[in-house]
Amino acid sequence: MAILRGLAVATALAALACSGQSGADPDPFVLGFLPSQRATELVPRAEALGAFLSARMGREVEVVVPTAYEPLIEGLRFGHVHAAFLDGGPAWIAHERVGAQAVLAEVNAAGATFYYAEAFARADAAINGPADIVGRRVAFTSRTGSSGFLMPIGSMIADSLLRPAGATLADLEEALRAGFAATLDAGGYQQALEALLQGRVDVAFGADDAPERFLTPEERARIRSVHRFGRIPSHAVVVGPDLSPEVVERFRQAMLALNDTANLPLLQAIYGVAGLRATDTERHLGDFGRAIRALPGMEETLLSRRNP
Repeated sequence: MAILRGLAVATALAALACSGQSGADPDPFVLGFLPSQRATELVPRAEALGAFLSARMGREVEVVVPTAYEPLIEGLRFGHVHAAFLDGGPAWIAHERVGAQAVLAEVNAAGATFYYAEAFARADAAINGPADIVGRRVAFTSRTGSSGFLMPIGSMIADSLLRPAGATLADLEEALRAGFAATLDAGGYQQALEALLQGRVDVAFGADDAPERFLTPEERARIRSVHRFGRIPSHAVVVGPDLSPEVVERFRQAMLALNDTANLPLLQAIYGVAGLRATDTERHLGDFGRAIRALPGMEETLLSRRNP
């Protein structure tokens, strides 16, 4: 089963609840997929993976592909979705709000399950840490960028370098205006770094490997890292709070079987990752989750994100 729209997801999940198909040992087992690409492209790939898991777990596996995160998190809350792929921010929110637990993490081509958020300045700038960033002109990738906004700004708020007066997005915006000489939503890693090289900003936030990916050796020599904020988790696979340990372990082992050479194309076709690794919530999401928690209004912003 593939559900594409938020209303359809809600209707289908309600139907599952009424038919008694949720609980500690569910059949069907419902797996949700994060809205990171066009649902019409993702659905047939998700269904192929669902068929593989069904054979491995010995029960029907149904898939849901909503257009935003909220239906997945509410489905986990009420036992109508039993597991889901989620970005780091929504995964942490699902943990905090409904008790979902991370059990698997995506592995990238380098064999890692995370990357770092970093602040870059020009090589000759008198900027040597987060305290020196306050009062400067800064470039974000976007207001939902993990390394280009969420982790660095959340960390600076947690360290009291930026001080929102309240818990709304308006309070966050006012803190940014008070804390920086100017802000630029650049639109991506490369654009933020180019703004730094062009002298339009003093600091650019982004992924630790962004200079290697987007700048020439000559351009890289003109900038330097001034602070590493923390780890950005890869996509997590979370499970709902009411599943029995036996079902969780059966699901985890079925998913880990996707790492086998013959099965890996099923996973790569969905998100292009190199594999999966067993993990837990604190190990995979803890640092990033605490930064998210410090950001006023970010829960609503992150959960409302829709696929293109």
